[in-house]
Amino acid sequence: MYARLVLSILILSVLGLSSGCAVNRATATISPDSDMSKVKTFYVVQQPKDQRGIEKLISDNLAARGFSARSGPETPTAPPAIDAVVTYVDKWMWDITMYMLELTVTVRNPTNNFPMATANSYHTSLTRKSPSEMVDEVLTNIFNAPAKKQGE
Repeated sequence: MYARLVLSILILSVLGLSSGCAVNRATATISPDSDMSKVKTFYVVQQPKDQRGIEKLISDNLAARGFSARSGPETPTAPPAIDAVVTYVDKWMWDITMYMLELTVTVRNPTNNFPMATANSYHTSLTRKSPSEMVDEVLTNIFNAPAKKQGE
């Protein structure tokens, strides 16, 4: 009887601890005055400390969607003939191997740097995705999200 109780408590503890690891979230917000259907050319700003090529994954994903996209370092002014500047923040975690825990992508107006759209993907170890899958999830959410109405 005692052994069965201890075993039950142990099993419930393991289940309780492991369920907290299976968290994922994917969100997107479009600014009310932004029309993402008019954006055709993108410049993806490489984060100075990024050695994993996330800017290239974003740029390649945009190109695969039929947009004109290129990437490079941050510049004082936006490159000419650009409809939007894309910035990102990637967070990494260690769990036996390094994996991308979270990716936030912001599409900005090149003239005033105002955020036109922001999307986030968050996957813990049990629901982890590859960096290219997270980029795809974030960009899909941006292009599928409805624009917020004024006052929402």
